Amino acid sequence: MAEPGYRAVSRHDSRSLAGYKHAGHAMLYAAEPGKLFGKIPLRFAVLMQMRFDGKIGFPGGFMDPRDGSLEEGLNRELCEELGCDSKVLRIVEADYASSHATEALPQKVVAHFYTKRISLEELRKVEACSMQAKDHGREVLGVIRVPLYTLRDGFGGLPAFLTNTFIGNAKEQLVEALRKLRLLNEAELRAAVTASRVG
Repeated sequence: MAEPGYRAVSRHDSRSLAGYKHAGHAMLYAAEPGKLFGKIPLRFAVLMQMRFDGKIGFPGGFMDPRDGSLEEGLNRELCEELGCDSKVLRIVEADYASSHATEALPQKVVAHFYTKRISLEELRKVEACSMQAKDHGREVLGVIRVPLYTLRDGFGGLPAFLTNTFIGNAKEQLVEALRKLRLLNEAELRAAVTASRVG
């Protein structure tokens, strides 16, 4: 699924697009056995962040021409935004999920997206480290968890979260990742997306 103005491109083909800047972002997630109020299963903890512009997105950023690879650039950005060194968190090519190109922004961009499952303990370390990160309080206002449940009113939880303003195609990346990784079943995901449009 691609946001209007974004088109899917292969990782390989994206490298030959002339005049495009490359950005990499990662969805970090972990199994979460806890329950909200002792009743509502949390299932997974999925991290996103509140950006400087008030929009929600995934950690990451633009690649530098000096970066040896997409993953090297993404790991540099994650270090700056989350404050974690490679012993705590390292994205590798096997974590790659998709690439989308757009000319709809002030500059031509290819957005590369990665997903990485880590342990809940590692995810909590990432959350703790992010408070000390170089970009905390400036480019990144804080990390947040995505609520992967819908409350009894049919709107609270994921549907309400999806009504936020997301940067670029981050909302579509989130929904597609939840689907592909089966963090929610298809019926729940469709219902949440539909409720977010109505709410």
